[in-house]
Amino acid sequence: MSKPRSSSGSWRDRQERDPYVQQARRDGWRSRAVYKLEQIDQKERFIRPDIVCLDLGSAPGGWSQYISRRLKGRARIVAVDLLEMDSLPDVEFIQGDFEDDAVFQQLLAAVGEGGADLVMSDMAPNISGIKGVDQPRSINLVELALDMARQVLKPGGSFICKVFQGEGFDAFVVDARRSFKKVRVMKPKASRAGSREVYLVARNYQLV
Repeated sequence: MSKPRSSSGSWRDRQERDPYVQQARRDGWRSRAVYKLEQIDQKERFIRPDIVCLDLGSAPGGWSQYISRRLKGRARIVAVDLLEMDSLPDVEFIQGDFEDDAVFQQLLAAVGEGGADLVMSDMAPNISGIKGVDQPRSINLVELALDMARQVLKPGGSFICKVFQGEGFDAFVVDARRSFKKVRVMKPKASRAGSREVYLVARNYQLV
C-alpha cells in the first residue's frame, strides 16, 4: 500500500542489492514480502488447504500469490486494495477502500456467510518521514484491519498483520488478545534489521 518516494535513489539502490528482492525475481514472486509470510507460516502453520482468506491492502499481490501457489488451487482468496492488482489464480480482487460501505458489502458477499479462516494485512501508510505522523497512521491501519478481522473471521480463525513498534503498539497487542486465544509478535528474517516492523500473529478467534 505504501510506496517509496521516487526521488529516493538510495532506496532503489538498496532494493537492487537486497537478496530477497533478487530471490523474488528468480522465483517469480511479485514482492519480497512473500518471504516474510513464508517464514511466519513455517513457524505457525496457519495456512492450510481449503481456507477462505481475506487479504487487506493486497497490491501488488505477493501474499495472495503465495497462498494461491502454496495451496495449489485449494483456497478461496478475496483481496482488496486502493491500487490496481493484476489477476491471480483463485483470487477475487476488489479495488477500493474497505472502509467504504459499498466496498465492505462487496467483501462480505465475496467472503460468504460462512466467514473467513484467515485475515491478513501487510498494509503500511504512505511514509512522510515524521514519526509523530507516521506511527499514528500505521496504528490506525492495523486497528482497522483488526476490526475487519472481527467482523469476518469464523470462530477459530487466524489474523496476521504488519505493525510498527512505537506509540500505540502495546495497546494494540492487548486489544488483539481480547479476541484471540494465542497472540504472538514475530520478526521474520526477511524483515530488514533496522526496520521497526514486526508481525502480529493471532490464532483461534473467539467471538466476543
